[in-house]
Amino acid sequence: MEPKKNPQADVKRNSSLFFAVGLVIMMAVAYMGINYKTYDKDAIDIGQLNLDELEDEEIPITEQLQTPPPPPPPPPAAPEEIEIVEDEEEIEETVIESTETDQEEEIIEIEELEVEEVEEDIEVPFSVIENVPIFPGCESGSNSQKRQCMSDKVKAFVNKKFNTDLAGDLGLTGRQRIIVAFKIDKNGNIVNVRARAPHPRLAQEAERVVKSLPKMKPGKQRGKAVIVPYSLPILFQVQD
Repeated sequence: MEPKKNPQADVKRNSSLFFAVGLVIMMAVAYMGINYKTYDKDAIDIGQLNLDELEDEEIPITEQLQTPPPPPPPPPAAPEEIEIVEDEEEIEETVIESTETDQEEEIIEIEELEVEEVEEDIEVPFSVIENVPIFPGCESGSNSQKRQCMSDKVKAFVNKKFNTDLAGDLGLTGRQRIIVAFKIDKNGNIVNVRARAPHPRLAQEAERVVKSLPKMKPGKQRGKAVIVPYSLPILFQVQD
């Protein structure tokens, strides 16, 4: 027997696959043929709507009934007898006199009224006042020189009078800072002294020293004496 030209070309090798595919195709064709349906077009009648044969619907006419308002309630019955009570109390009538004057009425001349001016307690800061308060010994010089002289005099007075040993007795160490605020009134007196310090005893000492400042010439603003607030820092070092 002669050998094949191509030994790998074997037709029987896939015969079962081809048979199965053909069987599936035949079953599908048979199923579609069984379920296929046809209709006769002449037997279908969808009808035709005639709008002229529709009757108009009659809508009933409704009427609003106006209900008359209820009758008013009857008036209360009058009492059978009316009793008259005599008023024994006398009523004082208020007589309103006319404010119009006659020609015969004398006109009284009113003397001129003296209006007393009430002096206001005006406060002007020390840095902007026109005429600063004058500390004793600072009478000469310009306004700026008097301002600087007063600051130097107040600091020197406080440094001399303040008891710096008090901080060491209280057990405080290092640098101590005290702020004292006071006012110089219109008479040149020191008033409203307040102090803030690390210890109440230091604040009391600062207030004592500032209250002992000498009386000054009051500051003036536009020629009038005014109150001048002043703030003074006190700094000192406590030696260990």
